[in-house]
Amino acid sequence: MKKLSLFLVLILVLSVFAACGTTKEEKTVVIGGKNYTEQEILVYLMRDIIEAKTDVKVVTKPFLGGTQVVFAAMKKGDLDIYAEYTGTALLSILKQDLDTDTDRVYNTVKDLMDKDHGLAVLKPFGFNNTYALAMKAEKAESLGIKTYSDLAAKSGDLVIAGTQEFLERKDGYMGLKETYGMNFKSTKGMDPGLTYAAVRDGQVDVNSAFATDGRIAAFNLTVLEDDKNFFPPYYATPVIRKDTLEKYPEVKDALEQLAGKLDDKTMSDLNAQVDLNKKDAKVVANEWLKSQGLID
Repeated sequence: MKKLSLFLVLILVLSVFAACGTTKEEKTVVIGGKNYTEQEILVYLMRDIIEAKTDVKVVTKPFLGGTQVVFAAMKKGDLDIYAEYTGTALLSILKQDLDTDTDRVYNTVKDLMDKDHGLAVLKPFGFNNTYALAMKAEKAESLGIKTYSDLAAKSGDLVIAGTQEFLERKDGYMGLKETYGMNFKSTKGMDPGLTYAAVRDGQVDVNSAFATDGRIAAFNLTVLEDDKNFFPPYYATPVIRKDTLEKYPEVKDALEQLAGKLDDKTMSDLNAQVDLNKKDAKVVANEWLKSQGLID
């Protein structure tokens, strides 16, 4: 009987420890990202500040795919948090009309993501990573192309490269065709990172760039002027499931310590460290947070 009693006590103790372990393990969030460098850096910035400021653990899933893939994962509950751009949310997710007013776009996105999708849009990081069209500087100069209107007039002889998502989006090539009358000789769908080298090396004439990409300056590309203000603002901001927020309200407090901390130049520099200097995105994110005194 004593052996049986000891056995039962042991089982009870192990069960208590297992239950404690399960409770601790459940205090976890999953952060995902789209399939390019900037998003990877944002994933680790968010992870490190959450883990430094709270007892919530973070699972990371960078490079999941394009906007619709990541958004579907959020809706399904496979992700708790990701970084979205206000213009992308406005047009690609919420299917609203084009708007170029920064505050109005943010407020529309914040309200509709909450109302229609159960997602909380937090305060923006501070940078505006708008789409841009870029060319090799000497080629743009030789062709006399400075603006999108200039480009449209000569697009029939040129080739543009962009992600497949950009080529199909209303706030991408489809909208540019309608607004500017662009009609390129051909289009090439590529991984976003490959488009910059393709322009630099003369494989294509134009690429859809991100304004905060460090390769624009490094590859001597020139960003053309959007003279009809086609592109809306694309301020990056954390998006979190409301049920996750209710469960872990401290996560919001941690993430909003990043609000307004990253301007365009800072984000461009961080991107360049990964894309050009070949540093690990985890290291880049962690070093920057420490340099700003946001984590120890």
